[in-house]
Amino acid sequence: MNLDRLPLLHEVADAVGAAFAAVHDFGPSGNRDGQYALDVVANDTALPLLRAAGLGVLSEESEFEPGATGEVMVIDPIDGSTNASRGLPWFATAMCVVDVDGPSVALVVNQASGDRFWATRGGGAFRNGVRIAPSSCTDIADSIVALNGIPPRPLGYRQSRVYGAVALDLCMVACGVLDGYVDCDDRSAEGAHGVWDYLASLLICREAGASIVDLQGRDLVHLVHDDRRTPVAAATPELLEALLEARR
Repeated sequence: MNLDRLPLLHEVADAVGAAFAAVHDFGPSGNRDGQYALDVVANDTALPLLRAAGLGVLSEESEFEPGATGEVMVIDPIDGSTNASRGLPWFATAMCVVDVDGPSVALVVNQASGDRFWATRGGGAFRNGVRIAPSSCTDIADSIVALNGIPPRPLGYRQSRVYGAVALDLCMVACGVLDGYVDCDDRSAEGAHGVWDYLASLLICREAGASIVDLQGRDLVHLVHDDRRTPVAAATPELLEALLEARR
C-alpha cells in the first residue's frame, strides 16, 4: 500500500505546482489571518484529487474530511506561503498518508526548485531518488541548525539558519545538510505547528535515521486540526538530547 500511494502524492504535488505557477495574487485570502490567496488555490487544486482517491483529508486550509479507504492524507498545500508570497524560493507542498499503523508514505516538494524528498514506512528516505541519511554530528558546539522563531537564550550551536518552511527545514536534517532543527516559537503554550507542517518530514527524518520529537514529549502523530506541537529534530540521539536540554 505504501508504494501504491506514492504516485498519487507526486501527482498532487505536480498539480499544485502547476496551479501555483498561474497565481498572480500573492496577497491575503481575506478568509482568515495568515492565509494567502495562493494557499486557497493550492488547496482547491489538491482536494479533488485526494477525494477521488478515497482518502480522508486533514489540510491546514480546510477542515477534516473523512474518506472511504480508512487512510487520511495530512497536507500542507503550501508550507512557507509567506516565503512564496515574497519570492523567496523556500516553500513546499508537504503530504503524508496516515493509516491504522501511523504515517505510511510521505512527500515534500520544494515548489521553487523542484527538489523532492519522500519516504515509505520501512522503506527508507530519498532525495530525488537517491537514498539519504543525516550527518553524524553529536556535539551541539559543532552543529549547524535551522530555527523557527527567536531562541529564548543562547542554545550553544555553532551556527543557525532561519528559512521559514519547517517541512523543508526538517528535510535538510534528514539528508545531512543541517544537523538539527529547533522550534523556538512560543506563540502558545502548545506550540506553533499544526501536524501538516511536520508530519511528512517526520516520516522522512525517521526513515533516514534522524531523530525528531516534541519538546514537551507529546506524540507528534495526531489528526486533530487545532492541536499544536513544538518539534525538535537532530541527526543523532546525542545531539537531540543536547538541543532539547538547551531549548528547555
